[in-house]
Amino acid sequence: MQFLHRRRLVVAIVGAGIALIVLAAIGLFGLLRGPAKASQPERPAPAASALAIAPTDQPQPVLETSSPELFARSVAHALFDWDTRQDAGLADWAQVLVDVADAEEAAAVAADVRDYLPGAEMWERLSTYGTRQWLDVESVTVPAAWATALEQAEAGQIPQGASALTVTGTRHRAGTWNTNEMRTERQVSFTIFVVCPGQESCTLLRLSKLDHPLE
Repeated sequence: MQFLHRRRLVVAIVGAGIALIVLAAIGLFGLLRGPAKASQPERPAPAASALAIAPTDQPQPVLETSSPELFARSVAHALFDWDTRQDAGLADWAQVLVDVADAEEAAAVAADVRDYLPGAEMWERLSTYGTRQWLDVESVTVPAAWATALEQAEAGQIPQGASALTVTGTRHRAGTWNTNEMRTERQVSFTIFVVCPGQESCTLLRLSKLDHPLE
């Protein structure tokens, strides 16, 4: 009887340990993925060999170009490509986007950027897992509604040389927990509003809400 009692005790302890490990793993995945989107669910990433390596580990200046598409692609990467393992802080990753904001919209652009980046507290939590993020851009297109907006806008309402470009792609996140690398990915879409006056370099006008692009 004493042997059976000890055996049951051992089984109970092992079962409780496994349950705690499972709960901790679920919590970590929730932390790494951030707020879930009902229309764009998070999913486990493919094997590491099938993924591209994060393109940068330090904040990179947005490309100086008069091409709206090239500028939008660079802005998209500046929004999504970050690495908590580096010395650069959250403000440093945001600053490269504010640096290319249209002068009259700088404050609004800063607010838009904050909606895309983790908050300060979340950044600290993500850094404990060495979390990094990057974006694979799949398409950059001019939304059909932009032509309608140009037609209906009053004189001077839309800046000369303004464009809207909708970016779609896959957001990747990776981090380490107990020496195990964890990766997730999900589809994202958003619209970048830019101003490219003639041959001068483009500036960032505004950003749509994430996953609420101009159609």
